[in-house]
Amino acid sequence: MQQRISLITLGTRDMSTMGAFYDALGWARVDSPDEVIAYDLIGQTLGLYSIEKLAEDIGVDVATLGHGAMTLGHNVHEKADVAAVLDAAKAAGGRVLKPAADVFWGGHHGYFHDPEGHIWEVAHNPVSTLREDGAFRWNGFG
Repeated sequence: MQQRISLITLGTRDMSTMGAFYDALGWARVDSPDEVIAYDLIGQTLGLYSIEKLAEDIGVDVATLGHGAMTLGHNVHEKADVAAVLDAAKAAGGRVLKPAADVFWGGHHGYFHDPEGHIWEVAHNPVSTLREDGAFRWNGFG
């Protein structure tokens, strides 16, 4: 298996609300004939899919899916962009969990969750600088 995540699927209870949230962040939907709301990212796609249908696809009860302890990371080019993204998430209907702040590892970050509780970290990392197109690598592109 290659070290790659191609598709991140968020099981959602209210497709309309979740789609409206990501639309309000300025993300552009791509055509999807299969009941998925999809947004192409840099090298991956984020998909929103009915949690009931996701459970059915996997062959488990919805309760089995629970709410995992993970975050989705969104790195930005500039330190000031962290607060701007958090503000946009709040304006779109999300909730800021941690406002933009300097962090012990030398970066600057904050957290928000979308309307269904998926947690996003927004970070500026001066060590792992982004490529011009926004692509991220752990130790930067050097």
